[in-house]
Amino acid sequence: MTNDGQFDRSQYLSQLDENLVKSKQRVADHGEVFTPAWMVEDMLDLVKSESERIDSRFLEPACGSGNFLKAVLIRKLRAVEARYSKSEFERRHYALFALMSIYGIELLADNILECRQNLLTIFTEFLGATDVKSWQLAANKVLGTNIIQGDALTLKTATGEPSVFPEWGYLGGGKFQRRDFRYEALTQRASFEGTLFEMLEEHELFIPTKTYAPMTVSDIAS
Repeated sequence: MTNDGQFDRSQYLSQLDENLVKSKQRVADHGEVFTPAWMVEDMLDLVKSESERIDSRFLEPACGSGNFLKAVLIRKLRAVEARYSKSEFERRHYALFALMSIYGIELLADNILECRQNLLTIFTEFLGATDVKSWQLAANKVLGTNIIQGDALTLKTATGEPSVFPEWGYLGGGKFQRRDFRYEALTQRASFEGTLFEMLEEHELFIPTKTYAPMTVSDIAS
């Protein structure tokens, strides 16, 4: 604040924790400030049961390098370990399913790459084995579709196309299901709640743009 009680932007920028910004110019141009880890954990604790549920879906509309998404993935993987540690087959498949349930939108290209790499590193370390190439390739494919460069306000990608997200499901037996939906359509449910339209069947509101045949990890990787 200045002496007259007004907000001093330059003073604010100079006082930011260096760990929370990449550059003061990026803060000025894009309002880019990263959330500290302790605050991420406190916020996720407010939705603790959801953040620790393997199949709950999380979307971060301004994900940066993934501070929130990393913390969510770690919580989900702890749940996978607790439930499926006795079966390496299920442990790996549910770990991938946990990754599939995480989504992000980010305006800046370098943040997108960093976010995907951060999540891939956490996933790979969780697998804890040397023969994980196909799993890494599958995870890369998932991250390429789930973490996208775009604008969450306009619902468009960086190239101006409508944002599309895949809905992943684990069918069991090593098979995954994928259906693609336009992000714009997925946001419509909130506008119907509390109105006469809330009684519409889900299939009347959500029509996938594409449905895939069940896939194995190898199918996804290829």
